[in-house]
Parts: sequence; C-alpha cells; structure tokens
Amino acid sequence: MEAALYHQAIERPQPADAPVSARLLTLADLDALHAAAWDDCAACAAEPNPFSERWFVMASARHLGDAGAIRAVAAFRGQRLIGLMPLATEPRYYRIPLPTLANWVHANAFLGMPLLHAGDEAPAIRAMLACLDKAPGLPPLLHLTAIAEGGAAHRALTAAADRPIAAVLRYERALLASDLSPAAYYEATVRKKKRKELKRLANRLAELGPVVTTRFGEGDELDDWIEAFLTLEASGWKGREGSALGRDASKRAFFAEALAGARDAGRLEILRMTVAGRTIAMLVNFRCPPGSASFKIAYDEDYARFSPGVLIQIENYEVLTDPAIDWMDSCAAANHPMIDSLWAERRGIVRLTLPIGGARGRLAFAAARAVERSWAAIKARRAPTPSPPRNDHDDADL
Repeated sequence: MEAALYHQAIERPQPADAPVSARLLTLADLDALHAAAWDDCAACAAEPNPFSERWFVMASARHLGDAGAIRAVAAFRGQRLIGLMPLATEPRYYRIPLPTLANWVHANAFLGMPLLHAGDEAPAIRAMLACLDKAPGLPPLLHLTAIAEGGAAHRALTAAADRPIAAVLRYERALLASDLSPAAYYEATVRKKKRKELKRLANRLAELGPVVTTRFGEGDELDDWIEAFLTLEASGWKGREGSALGRDASKRAFFAEALAGARDAGRLEILRMTVAGRTIAMLVNFRCPPGSASFKIAYDEDYARFSPGVLIQIENYEVLTDPAIDWMDSCAAANHPMIDSLWAERRGIVRLTLPIGGARGRLAFAAARAVERSWAAIKARRAPTPSPPRNDHDDADL
C-alpha cells in the first residue's frame, strides 16, 4: 500500500524548482515511512550501490547493528527521495581520539557511496551537507569510506561541497569491464602458461566425475543454496579461524536475510560448481544494472589442488554476455592474488574526509590533516630502503 501511494504521489514529474530539503532519520523510521521512496531512489540512482539499498542496509542493521540507533541523512525534492546515506558515529578518527560521523560501512559491505537520484546528485549532496551542518550534537568531521573514485557520488561531492575535501586513502581493486566475449577476454587477460595449467586442472577434475556449473534460478529453494554456501565456507580456513558467516548466529541471519532481499529485488545471482554432484565452489553476486558486485566466494579445500575458486571465476566471465551489465566490481582487497590475475581492469576506491558544522568542523579538519601529514612524514623517514626487484617469472598463485 505504501509503495502504491508513493508512486501515485510522484507519477507526475516533480517540478525542477520543487524545494529540496534534507533531514536526519533513524533507519527504522526511514524503512517504516519511506520504504518505497528508498527503493525508487535505488532504481534511479546515478551510481548503483547494492550495499546502500534497503534490503541490504536493513538486513545489516537488524543483525549487525541497531536499526533504531543508526541514522541516515535523506534528501527530498518535493515528495521524491533524491539522496540517502546511512550514518554512524565512530569514537576515533584513525588514531586521533576525535569522534567522527561516518557513512555506515561494516565488514561485509564493500561500497559506501550514497544513493543519489540521477540528475539530482549535486542538489542532494548540498542539502544533505547543509542538514548535517545544522544538526545539533554531531561530530565535526564526516568520514566517507569505500567511495568509487571518479564516480557520481565522488564527482557530486567535489562539485557541490562548499568546503575542503581530503582523500585520505586510495587503493585499486580488480574490475571486470569489457566488450570482449568470455573466451576472448580469458585469452587476452590470462597468460598462456596459466591457461594451460588451468586446462590441465579442469581435465583432472573432470576425471572425478561430471563438472557442472549452475545458477540460482526461479523455483530454486534459496534456503538450500544459503545452507550449501555457509557449509562450504565453514569447511575452510574461515571456519578454522572462526570468521565464517555460519559460525556466528547474527552473521548467519544477516546473510540469509540479505540474500532473500536481493532475490526479491531481482538483484541476486549465485553460481554453484559441482563435481559428481558434490558442491566444490560457490559465488554470490549482486546485480545492480548497469553494474554488479561480487559479494562472497567459497570453495571446498579438499579440492584446492584443482583451483575451484579460479575455475568458478572463469565461469563468472559469462557476465560479459549480459546486455544489462557493463561492469562487475570484485569487492576484493587490493592486489588480490587470484582476482587480479583474472580481471584486467581496475577501480579506484577512496576514503574522503570533510568538515561539517561550520567553523568548528573546519578547525577540526585542519588539525586532523596536520596530524596526518606529520605521521606520514615520520613514517616516510622510518621506511626501510626497498630491496631491488626480484627477477622472478614464476606464475602467481593460481
């Protein structure tokens, strides 16, 4: 009912001069009062980010946070939601004992861009920052983690913010984006020696029985796929170290709810590789046209000698044939030994810091940046002299 009423209210285009406003809301209130508006903003976002969509954020808040305490700054043009960013307060700014407002990005969320309605990016950013400036009791710094460099959110912040913005960290991670066919991309990206070795491993694996890769589809029982993934992940090193999702009741519930929400939103893709009927690798992706994000991977370490994680990633090249998807973010760490050897493109990820709250924020920003520069200078002086590069032509870890 709420969705129908919302879409009836905005089915006529909102006037270009409709007032833009912003306010702070708890996630619980946002979900209860503006669920359809949130979904609409995600569907019309200038820069897709599944980790800021309602189904993911609310699953995260219910099981990994506190939906009643975590807030979001939301911008509206008339009745249409045009900007949204979940927020949390952190007690420190890196090693500085300075409370900081931050976009809410937890350990299982890999992008932190706010949702910005296409065409309204700058007005939404200006309204959200103005709201934060005026809100009482907020910390003086806003710290934004996991922002795609040069993306719509980054550009809007740079263009619309009436204050200094510092990129305090930058790294690159693998991106899959090409007009080539899967076979042509594989040949162009992966070295011939490695392709030959992978073919040998695939042939050896096939000797154990039929190797089949399937994708989660309509009519499949999602609970069975979730349980298969959690069991597979827990059987490996994450299980031994206690970091597997299935070993923690809250993380297990979050994973199940997030995947169910992704399915209902048409965002979910799961690949499963089996040999002789036994699951040996699984990959979970979130589709968010025109992009996508690789969320979780797991494989059976009893079959590690066949590199099942690599083999299922090669099957994942099929995304290149999807006309709705232009790119896939690996969501992997920088210099990942497996993904970096399979995906040729790179995406810059930055952390940004900017002041809020007027003069107090600018003073805190200047002080924090001065401390950071001092630490960087000390670290540079203490850094050891780098060793000469090795003349090592061996293949990277498969």
